[in-house]
Amino acid sequence: MSTNICYLKLTHCRTHIVAAVSVIVVYTLSGLTSCSNESEKRSDTGSSGVRYSFFVAGHVYGKTSNRYKADEKYDGRLHPPFREHFGLIRSNPRIEFGVFSGDIVKNATSENWDQVDRDVSELGVPVHFAVGNHDVSDRDLYESRYGRTYYSFNHGSDLFVALDPNLDHWNISGLQLSFLREVLADLDSVTNLFVICHQLLWWDSTNRFAEVKPNSTDNRADSVNFWSTVEPILRGVNHPVYLFAGDIGAHPSWRSCMYYQYENITLIASGMGGGTEDNFVITNIMDDGSVTFELVALNGDDVGALGKLEDHPPSEDIFDLVRDFWTRLWTTGS
Repeated sequence: MSTNICYLKLTHCRTHIVAAVSVIVVYTLSGLTSCSNESEKRSDTGSSGVRYSFFVAGHVYGKTSNRYKADEKYDGRLHPPFREHFGLIRSNPRIEFGVFSGDIVKNATSENWDQVDRDVSELGVPVHFAVGNHDVSDRDLYESRYGRTYYSFNHGSDLFVALDPNLDHWNISGLQLSFLREVLADLDSVTNLFVICHQLLWWDSTNRFAEVKPNSTDNRADSVNFWSTVEPILRGVNHPVYLFAGDIGAHPSWRSCMYYQYENITLIASGMGGGTEDNFVITNIMDDGSVTFELVALNGDDVGALGKLEDHPPSEDIFDLVRDFWTRLWTTGS
């Protein structure tokens, strides 16, 4: 069978199957087939070198309405598989806080926010919110409880920025853009920059991220200024930048996570609700300032079932990897 035929057949496989093949390819080409390496699958490092950790969880209200059974209803509680893993968070002394990356509630009512607050209190660490479209369906209610929807804070030598793309149809504009420029103007004492929002701002139906579908494109403008305005600002920062988004993972057959790194920027999407590959991400800041990730699977007994976060690039990268593998195999075998 020719290399081209193999490649064409692979492109018709479901994304998660292709991702699994790509992982096997990487491990085979690198010689990483020993049992000792397999045991390190969730993290590249032990806890001894970790300065602190935080988690990011997206779409934490969980299932969409069309996936409820007849005897089920939304009660304001966080996604059950996520709640079942609160113990993992509480038992990790390195985790100092968390961030919910939007769609925290399905319906924005006082009763539902009260329930969220009760659930959050069980985590044992502070949790910051980066709002999704559901959360600000009653913006006045949200702001009366939690304050402005875009803000920044420092933790150690790292800067965290929460953005609210809901204000202008997925654009970061006006006062929010001025805020972003201002907060990034003086980063002399900053090691890493973490930016968290709900929408996958980098996504477009025609770019390399097209198959990493967001849960919803509601209220998205035809033209979004991420690549024209926001991305150049982040790329111009002389520091590592990690941009997290949480509007992913609610549909069982769609992607539930993504990782893509270039220059100083790392794009990460992670979420839950689909019931098959629900996940959240633990981020570890090491003693030397470097950053590692743990992708925590929420369905089933194996929290490492989804492999490393880095194993989930956009599929264009996956196809390139698999194509190169088959090309090398064909060349060496001929």
